[in-house]
Amino acid sequence: MRYTFKTLTILALSLSFSTLFAQETPKEEDFFRINKVKVPEGPILEVGGLVTLPNGDLGISTRRGEVYIVQNPTSSKPYWKRFAYGLHEILGIAYKDGALYVAQRGELTKLIDKDMDGKADVYETIYAWPLSGHYHEYSFGPKIAADGTFLVTANVAFGDEEWWRAESRVPMRGWAMNITEDGKMTPYAAGLRSPAGIGMLDNQFYYTENQGDWVGSGGLWKVNKGDFMGHPASLRWTSRSDSPVKLQSDFFYSKMDERRIKNEQGRYIKPENRVNETFKTLFEMKKTFPELRLPAVWLPYGILGISSAEPVKIPANSFGPFAGQILVGDQGMSIISRIFMETVKGEEQGASFLFRKGFRSGVLRLAWGTDGSLFVGETNRGWGSAGDANEGLERLVYNNKVPFEMKAVRAMPDGFEIEFTKPVDRKSAEDLASYSAESFIYKYHPVYGSPPVNTEKLKISGVKVSEDGLKARIIVQNLRQYYIHTLTLDGLRSQDGFYSLIHPVAFYTLNQIPDGDKLSMKEVSTKNSETVPTTSAAAKKASTAKVPAKVPESKSLPTKAVSVAAKAPTFKEVEGLLTKNTCLACHNATKRQIGPAFVEIAKRKYSGDKIFQLIHNPQPQNWPGYATEMPPMPQVTKAEALKIAAWINSLK
Repeated sequence: MRYTFKTLTILALSLSFSTLFAQETPKEEDFFRINKVKVPEGPILEVGGLVTLPNGDLGISTRRGEVYIVQNPTSSKPYWKRFAYGLHEILGIAYKDGALYVAQRGELTKLIDKDMDGKADVYETIYAWPLSGHYHEYSFGPKIAADGTFLVTANVAFGDEEWWRAESRVPMRGWAMNITEDGKMTPYAAGLRSPAGIGMLDNQFYYTENQGDWVGSGGLWKVNKGDFMGHPASLRWTSRSDSPVKLQSDFFYSKMDERRIKNEQGRYIKPENRVNETFKTLFEMKKTFPELRLPAVWLPYGILGISSAEPVKIPANSFGPFAGQILVGDQGMSIISRIFMETVKGEEQGASFLFRKGFRSGVLRLAWGTDGSLFVGETNRGWGSAGDANEGLERLVYNNKVPFEMKAVRAMPDGFEIEFTKPVDRKSAEDLASYSAESFIYKYHPVYGSPPVNTEKLKISGVKVSEDGLKARIIVQNLRQYYIHTLTLDGLRSQDGFYSLIHPVAFYTLNQIPDGDKLSMKEVSTKNSETVPTTSAAAKKASTAKVPAKVPESKSLPTKAVSVAAKAPTFKEVEGLLTKNTCLACHNATKRQIGPAFVEIAKRKYSGDKIFQLIHNPQPQNWPGYATEMPPMPQVTKAEALKIAAWINSLK
């Protein structure tokens, strides 16, 4: 068959247009590429700390007690040199005045290369703190404060009989410490549980916390001297003369039930989540404990992480429209989240978003390269992670193309203003069906983690889109101070390409509701494509619709019908439930991650009712060898749990 040039041209154009309109929404990897950094044979690189040196080299500390210097780390052939070794689980590294400083388990150590041969020949103890010998007594840091001193944080231990209860067995466990160059230590803040993610953002000390007892979910906290961050174990040391925190354990426990209950045999019972109980929240207890510091931004558990790690600020001219915002790694879910922060009535608050997933191991440390790329240090030994490698060093590289995302979410007196990286399609943006909102909070209690509680769906009554299409201001009814407000923009599309948002969900922590003018209903769109018609014509049409004939009752169904009814759901049929209830944050169908594989759970042959019970009140002692406990999830309905259980039990 012969074609003319004109026919071929028309055919090519038609195929181009078809391809254009058939294109899927771009994904994270289309803008931010993960590159593995080439590592020489030999080192097992369980990264505990990263620092970019003034000359662009990369300093790396490892959980195995080694320090490496990497020259030309952004090139295809980086040069590695071991700088120090023989240290004890180094979970942080910093550079100051020609020396490297690392936090070992029991001390802050200065490493000096006196003869300039590329190897440390002086290992100097700056300050040593006590250890009880418990495996969970990790130490993190240092970070260098604006005055040149060092900040270090210390993990709590766990109980013996009460293996679930965090303890401060020796001084400074559960504290942040300020340490001078000449070795003077001053207690800085108390109430930390597992403060793996410490960072200096604009010369202000921040940290991220891991979910656990007394910690409903992870988040980002500002830390000032004298703050109490919420976990009570460290309060046993506030009677010290040098303690800036004056809250005492006795007073705390007189207001908060630590639930030390024994059974008939005299053994302590692990606290479990109580459904329909009268509970307390962090913001309510701040009225009683003024030193208590609330999170600036929550990172909802199982969605934006389970083991929050290091926060870093995006430098100017890096990562496009997100410069100036904050990235937070997560060790358990092997992801990076993004935070936009603002100050309202003197309090920090803001929105958190998923940014990038798919790292090969748990994301623990972040450091900016001189070329604007982000080094990502990874480890999962003993802790578990969604990425199934035990270690890793990767680099996140931006390709300078702007993704269609929510750039920022700002609180308004009557709702929120959402700013986009690209103009929105006006028709979809002015349709209330494109938006949904709800709010929830977490319990403040001695149980490991908390389910979302007081969840409420919120009505969106109007939207105003800016002339340039870069902002949409929505009116949200019943805003609740201190609550997390989930904004989902599933129906919104871009002006160019009609793409969906890469990440259509934002979680805004509303510590303060701003004053100011509210939108008038005259200036907003109230169109809603999902509104059910209520006209008489529509009602008449519904009433005259054909009703299917009644199926005669039968005492015995055909064999084929019985087999269909008993058939277990497929993964596709339960994937939405597994995602919605954050099951996939910790579990994989066939591989061990933070929790056991679903196929391993299937081998236990639990009944559907038993799985429902364990979802509401997990029993981590049934699964020894997993460092991260499963939190209670009573928000999962019985119908959802039984469907998930049927799928699990179908696995082989």
